[in-house]
Amino acid sequence: MRVFITGGTGFIGSELTEKLISDNHEISLLVRNPSASRFLLNEKVRIIKGDLSDKSALYEGMKDCDWVFHMAAWAKPTFKDPKIVTGINIDGTVNVFDAALERKVKKVVFTSTGGTMSYSHDGNPVNENTNPDPVLHTLYEKTKAEAEKIAMDYSKKGLDVITVNPTRVYGPGKLTKSNSMTKIIRLYISGLWRIIPGDGNSVGNYVFIDDVVEGHILAARFGRSGERYILGGENHSFRSLFDTIGDKAGKRRILVNLPAGFMKGIVKGFMFLSDISGSPPSITMDWIDKYLNNWIMSSSKASKELGYRITPLSEGVTRTIQWLKTRNDGKRR
Repeated sequence: MRVFITGGTGFIGSELTEKLISDNHEISLLVRNPSASRFLLNEKVRIIKGDLSDKSALYEGMKDCDWVFHMAAWAKPTFKDPKIVTGINIDGTVNVFDAALERKVKKVVFTSTGGTMSYSHDGNPVNENTNPDPVLHTLYEKTKAEAEKIAMDYSKKGLDVITVNPTRVYGPGKLTKSNSMTKIIRLYISGLWRIIPGDGNSVGNYVFIDDVVEGHILAARFGRSGERYILGGENHSFRSLFDTIGDKAGKRRILVNLPAGFMKGIVKGFMFLSDISGSPPSITMDWIDKYLNNWIMSSSKASKELGYRITPLSEGVTRTIQWLKTRNDGKRR
């Protein structure tokens, strides 16, 4: 199988690329800086220099391809100009779909986010149809939601495109901002993480990286065009999450609750300093609001239609801690 990947050097993308290589697929990888790619010298990988605005690179990369995984996105919580985010997450997605349609690609898997489903209002799990008019917090979520609508439009044009929606991903891999949960696990086991956001009862959905990678491949094999699939894990409160990390690390830390009001005050301070310096703040208020809500998610659709399976949090955390203890520059050994 010939596969074209955007975002193949990120956290999820790198692990997906590794998996596809191990399964003997031929990979074309869109990369802005080829010299920085760990796949540069791999004989199964063809490096295409460019980005999502480079239509010729996209068209060249998809030559004779069967599958396209569109994973590249602006996922950072802050930015200098919102046009940067929309240019990548919306305009770039249109460019990918246009090229795939012209190249007659058999299947496109578009990586969105569980955030476009919005949060749980009543304590019940959210699925792909729960919130037809979702409350979206961040520009990242808003642009991804718009890109999902674009995916549906292209499906009607004849492009076989499936959307997948990972939740909070963690596990072995590149320690980027997209892998912030693994960074937190690392800080916890080293004794440097000592807080619980809010009252500790806010629920999130935590999914192991290997499940997300396998979910992408299953979507390419079995996903229905125009549909979207939550690729999630288990639902846990912050308190339950840190208890699990402590149990698997062999030492529970004494954690201090960080009240919501205090967290928002800190963010206001960051934003004030940002206004003075001209640089974007490290986090914004909309991201704080997001993580103080309950995100109880269901992956039942992916399980039924794709054969998707979930790694228990306890097992995923154990494997992540083992990897952290033996890691070498964020790469698997």
